[in-house]
Amino acid sequence: MEFAYTPHLAELKERAAALADKIMIHEDACEMDNGLSPEVHQSIREAVLASGLQAINMPTEWGGAGLSVLEQVVVQEELGKLTGALWDTVWRPANALAACTPEQRERYLIPDILGQRRDAVAITEADAGSDPQGITTTATPHADGTGYRLDGEKWFVTVGDAADFFLVLALVGDEKAPTLFLVDKDLPGVRIKRVPRYMHTFVYEHPEYVFEGVEVASDAVLGEIGGGYDLTRSWFTEERLMIGARTVGAAERALALATEWARERVQGGQPLIERQLIQAMLADSAVDIAVNRAFVHQVAWEFDQGGDRKTLHAKAAMAKLSASEAAGRVIDRAVQIFGGRGYMRDYPVERLYRELRVDRIWEGTSEIQRLVIANEIGKRGLGFLNFPTDKASQA
Repeated sequence: MEFAYTPHLAELKERAAALADKIMIHEDACEMDNGLSPEVHQSIREAVLASGLQAINMPTEWGGAGLSVLEQVVVQEELGKLTGALWDTVWRPANALAACTPEQRERYLIPDILGQRRDAVAITEADAGSDPQGITTTATPHADGTGYRLDGEKWFVTVGDAADFFLVLALVGDEKAPTLFLVDKDLPGVRIKRVPRYMHTFVYEHPEYVFEGVEVASDAVLGEIGGGYDLTRSWFTEERLMIGARTVGAAERALALATEWARERVQGGQPLIERQLIQAMLADSAVDIAVNRAFVHQVAWEFDQGGDRKTLHAKAAMAKLSASEAAGRVIDRAVQIFGGRGYMRDYPVERLYRELRVDRIWEGTSEIQRLVIANEIGKRGLGFLNFPTDKASQA
């Protein structure tokens, strides 16, 4: 088994790091102004397109970068080092959009890939968080079969301020068939209810949206009627793995900053890095990063080998759980090493401390990830923990 980066992966990592460096210069402004100006957004868009890292999860024939899952993980790890969640300016359309019809693709997905449109996923509701099966948003079919009326309310619609269309999960008809709909933001009946203020600074907002009597045509259905949960689960699975990658990158940046500070900061006549308690924190952080990077990469490689999707669903849950929890430990130690300065918003470690907390909540809380993992153990035993055999990897 080969564990070294190929020349292509190494080049990809360098390219992603270079793009992150170009975006990183806007971190302080994003923190100060709770976002970026339209001019800066445009400059970042141009940098993303020049890097060739737009829509890394979409095929090249549609205008995307066409990266494998492992290649996407390598890119996301570098972007995860950005504070202000500026990694989200490097757009990556919801993978459910791959289910678009040719007509939908031309109208929504290709402009999304090229940075001309932006999607936002509207699934979560006030009483339906990590479990999408608790939603109550309805899609009432028209009697003549020409379309649907959408009614409901969605929370935490990330990028909802910048997006111009949504992927809305709703229950169709008396059968309550879970279905995804493509909904333009400017349709009558679509409105922002509230834009909450959050613990972190995010380059985009997470508004609450109301869909009240929103009329959509029958061609607004994404995929099949009743196929919404499967598309949502697929999105959750891959996004959880990307969260794992981004949190590893964020933890690496935090450790690098803490190490540099420990070398420079002198207390009691010697640099902090010469004190054993500080050394222990640095060592524990290095272990957290190395172990989780290896596992995230392993799971990404298994995705590319075409492994069993149910098993990979559990392994992606493991990656998100382990990496996000480890990153929380790393950044907590980094803040401690910085002391009072670690509590100042001028310092990236403070921003990372606030921002990494949500990674244990969104796309399924850590508790949900544990349930997914335990369910896999209960159904299939511990065999899923092993590396796949050649036969399994070709399944």
